[in-house]
Amino acid sequence: MSNPFIAPARGAARRRLPSCAGALAAVLAIAGCTMPTHPDSAAGSSNPLNPAAVQLLDDTSWILQSAQTSDGHAALDVPANQAAAPTLTLDTASGERRASGFAGCNRFSGPYALRSGALGLGPLATTRKTCGANADRLEQAYLDALAHVGSTLVQMRPQQQMRIIATTGITLTFTRENR
Repeated sequence: MSNPFIAPARGAARRRLPSCAGALAAVLAIAGCTMPTHPDSAAGSSNPLNPAAVQLLDDTSWILQSAQTSDGHAALDVPANQAAAPTLTLDTASGERRASGFAGCNRFSGPYALRSGALGLGPLATTRKTCGANADRLEQAYLDALAHVGSTLVQMRPQQQMRIIATTGITLTFTRENR
């Protein structure tokens, strides 16, 4: 019978060490399983539009699909013909971030920035031709929304989509143009 007050032989201590390490590993594994989680982590991805994906916008081109007011009504009459719809291209080929596109009548260009999950545009310069009341109204509202970006949401998985929510209350919805 062994006496608990007498130190075990050196070999016996070494034999117990692996069992202690195994017990410690088991305790840590159990503790790892009980780590708290954020309540939203179990919700799944019901909204694929993500403000963090804004950082992936360099060297992309977009076609405007719709423009809505905050209450869901059409804010602009976006042409159904894709060739006549306003566009937005974000390009870094020159070594600088440059935005350009078609605003419904005229072409525009200027700098853009991606900071803290936000897209910032401007100042934007445009050509100066007139195309009639409807096209001029579309262009003015489109350029105004681009000048007042409040937040940007991006979905980079297919059907790639971008939403610009302007501080003016207009939401521009784009699909990515494949070039």
